[in-house]
Amino acid sequence: MITLAVDAMGGDSGLAVTVPGALAFLKQQQDVHLIMVGDESAVRQALSAANAPMERITVLHASEVVGMDEAPQLALKNKKDSSMRIAINQVKEGTAQAAVSAGNTGALMATARFVLKTIPGIDRPAIAKFLPSDSEHLTLALDLGANVDCTPEQLVQFAIIGNELFQALYPQKGSPRVGLLNVGTEDIKGTDTVKQTFKLLKSSKLNFIGNIESNGVLYGEADVIVADGFVGNIMLKTIEGAVKFMSGAIRQEFQRNLFNKMAAVAALPALKGLKSKLDPRKFNGAILLGLRGIVIKSHGGTDDVGFSYALEEAYHEAKSASLSKIEQGVAEQFAALEAIKAEQAAQEAQQAEENKV
Repeated sequence: MITLAVDAMGGDSGLAVTVPGALAFLKQQQDVHLIMVGDESAVRQALSAANAPMERITVLHASEVVGMDEAPQLALKNKKDSSMRIAINQVKEGTAQAAVSAGNTGALMATARFVLKTIPGIDRPAIAKFLPSDSEHLTLALDLGANVDCTPEQLVQFAIIGNELFQALYPQKGSPRVGLLNVGTEDIKGTDTVKQTFKLLKSSKLNFIGNIESNGVLYGEADVIVADGFVGNIMLKTIEGAVKFMSGAIRQEFQRNLFNKMAAVAALPALKGLKSKLDPRKFNGAILLGLRGIVIKSHGGTDDVGFSYALEEAYHEAKSASLSKIEQGVAEQFAALEAIKAEQAAQEAQQAEENKV
């Protein structure tokens, strides 16, 4: 039985989304127990009104709620009894295998990092998310907004934890192809930070395929795409905006005149397939990767369908025991990287001695 802790009060709509989303998820997965954290009276009332299967749900009281516009550090310091904090505590205490929240992203990141700490060797957690592609392939992209200014070493850390997560979830796919998001594929392009990151990744044991441009992200050119949070977040928001624009443009064109409306009826099966493929709710649920615990961030403005997909992401990670695999893989990757650095240093020292002679 997998147990997930749910911040029932988080997000723009709170219980109006988290409760129906949780119940839809429970119908899909039978080996799950949920801990719904929030104002006990309000949570129980919402669950009762929805005729929830209470034998699979535990309600845990929290007297506080973190506001969506609340400063992260203030939330961390002043709201120790918030639904967000208590949900994360369940992971820390081992009562739940993962926590899910649609609440304030900054506060969730700060609280999760404080409570759970990071995996040894990882300086900062990153926001990671699986993106769709033109096939059944999925691409993991990170960082998508947690760290806007990163060192080359931290970007390499993101590559390593992204690589290990992908392998833990999809071991049948083999060694993931790791790409570095850049303004061009040539290794001479990009900022100094990106160029230094390229050199470090090239000397690592990762299956590094080089730089990748943003127009190749949705074509499955890489399995893991690495960027700092500033660039990654812009890429993600641009993709989301483009999908909304295309959906709206297609709808407008088919409603323009009678002929187009008749054509829309004939094209309805294809349109439904396209809508399903581009539905952003199916990819809701970003991973706070690099923590010593599984925490999933749901979009704050999502509906119950999107929230159920965020719970599905948490379930998938908990089911695969990805955390232990990631920690082991990270340790092995760092050991290999240090060995490579030591070998390179020895070669440089030897070359310097030969030059003296």
